[in-house]
Amino acid sequence: MAPGFEQVAATFAAQLRRGEETGAGLSVYHRGRPVVDLWGGHADRAAGRAWQRDTRVVVFSVTKGLSAMAFHLLADRGAFDWDGRVADHWPGFAAAGKGDITIRCLLNHSAGLAYLDQKITMEEVTDSSRADAVLRVIENQAPAWAPGSRQAYHAVTWGLYAAELFRRIAGESLGTFLKREIFNPLGSDARLGTPPELEHLQAPLYAPSVPRRVASMVSTSVLSPGSAEARIAKQVLLPSSVARRVFANPPSGKRGVLVYDDVPVRRAELAWASATSSADGIARAYLPFANGGEVEGRRYFSAASLEPLMSRQSWSWEDAVLNKPVGWSQGFLKEERHMFCPNATSFGHAGMGGSLGWCDPTAGIAFGYVMNEMDWRVRSPRALALCHALYECEPLR
Repeated sequence: MAPGFEQVAATFAAQLRRGEETGAGLSVYHRGRPVVDLWGGHADRAAGRAWQRDTRVVVFSVTKGLSAMAFHLLADRGAFDWDGRVADHWPGFAAAGKGDITIRCLLNHSAGLAYLDQKITMEEVTDSSRADAVLRVIENQAPAWAPGSRQAYHAVTWGLYAAELFRRIAGESLGTFLKREIFNPLGSDARLGTPPELEHLQAPLYAPSVPRRVASMVSTSVLSPGSAEARIAKQVLLPSSVARRVFANPPSGKRGVLVYDDVPVRRAELAWASATSSADGIARAYLPFANGGEVEGRRYFSAASLEPLMSRQSWSWEDAVLNKPVGWSQGFLKEERHMFCPNATSFGHAGMGGSLGWCDPTAGIAFGYVMNEMDWRVRSPRALALCHALYECEPLR
């Protein structure tokens, strides 16, 4: 712990002491220097296994931010134009009225492809031998509204389309590219497609039961009807709503969200949700984005390529799925001011349950937080408390 950042440690310890966490890790770099490196609690309650610095966990949509890194690096190398058509790289994508959708529009959740009309299964998306069946479904899907006219979080479909587009451009998978070009050079243990040799470091997830989650949503709808949780609860409980369609396909079955903790899912490269990492692995992956594209003398991409990420490229005051203000820049999440960070230049991606990968180029911050006790809210109060404590520290004031 670097001097001046003690408040972050105090907040982290308090959350563990109050039982809000089962186990968690937090890593923060400032101007390329590690200033916060914390872990505690239990990785596995049943086995009594303590959380260690290299304990890893499924990070859900933090995966999208990692995937966006790969696209950013390809673009910086001139492999594609953000405003070029997806169909120029992937002709089959043009079916069903999608021919003019640009890469920027698709990755910024504005393509009208937030859900699929035809059902797919988790078995299909995790089994490479059934990839052609899934490909036919996503190619034949028509936009639900005019591309570019409405923003809706593509919670699952973003990963399906992004993974195939990346493969068409790069000639290899997102996971393979990320490991070679970003994770390994940066010393990050993040992985999209987790190998068996890392299995012993994995912490199981603990999620609220479906009845408990529904009860929490209903209670919040009554007590705080204007909250983001209340708004999304109303949508998820309506069978015909956009949010219900987004999250119900592929169905997760009896396991609920814990299906993402199953070995076949972690092994697969599901570009929307299946990456695993320690807290430090997430923070280290964001180091080039927090420091002008260069880390420890190695240039990962040009500083100029960061400029477009500083501003919101798309924004909605009430996203059709998340039912809250939110925006995007080339696949990275752009949050409300002061949600995670006071500086509007910041970006990254949050994950369901609370995990967070974030960077702040203005302050030179790279931030990684992972935990195994999943929160049911749109944005975890534990993650928010850690972020707010960080920016109250003297070195950042």
